[in-house]
Amino acid sequence: MSSLVREVAERERSALLVLPELWTTGAFAYESFDAEAEPLQGPTYEVMAKAARESGVWLHAGSIPERAPDGGLYNTSLVFSPEGELAASYRKIHRFGFDKGEAVMMGAGTELVTARAPEAVLGLATCYDLRFPELFRGLVDAGAEVFVVPAGWPARRRAHWSLFARARAVEDQVFVLACGTAGTHAGVPQAGASVVVDPWGEVLAEADGAEEVVLTVDLDLAKVAQTREEFPALKDRRLS
Repeated sequence: MSSLVREVAERERSALLVLPELWTTGAFAYESFDAEAEPLQGPTYEVMAKAARESGVWLHAGSIPERAPDGGLYNTSLVFSPEGELAASYRKIHRFGFDKGEAVMMGAGTELVTARAPEAVLGLATCYDLRFPELFRGLVDAGAEVFVVPAGWPARRRAHWSLFARARAVEDQVFVLACGTAGTHAGVPQAGASVVVDPWGEVLAEADGAEEVVLTVDLDLAKVAQTREEFPALKDRRLS
């Protein structure tokens, strides 16, 4: 994966690269989480930090199964600066599986997390989080202008994925970068369908299906402020 990061960064002259959720194990490979878990600053951290530094890009390195110092297991996202420094880490708050899988194997994060890049404030979320709008409203209150959402979203619920990505963009007047997993993981076909949505809900780029693909999009970040000024719905909030 590190070679792919460097290749894409050089070819596309990207400022930010985003990888999917749990790409080291597969989002539904529950039986491997415990054995494959690593400390926050473990092997994946080191490789991704080096890739960000050598490529000179901001890198959202998807998420890893993190083994915390107390032995707990978390689905944790990592964001690196172009210097290879950890800019932010986010433990997934909403765990999928109801009474099995991730929901019972992994601890729940408790903190909203943003990463302050020079160009924009990134709001961090992961996969199933996308179904919970209150998390994203909290990120907006923390200054987020771009939501970055790595995921391992099943193909059978692809319509929900696209709907939620657009809904979060429209209701919070932000850009949404939603990076889906390709292929089949632990027998579960993945939606893929990575998508980039602007603050007005327009889809700027979308992968056709579950095949691996790199989406490249130029974001006009001024559109966040423009949209909020032209249609200031957020100012009419009455509940918090």
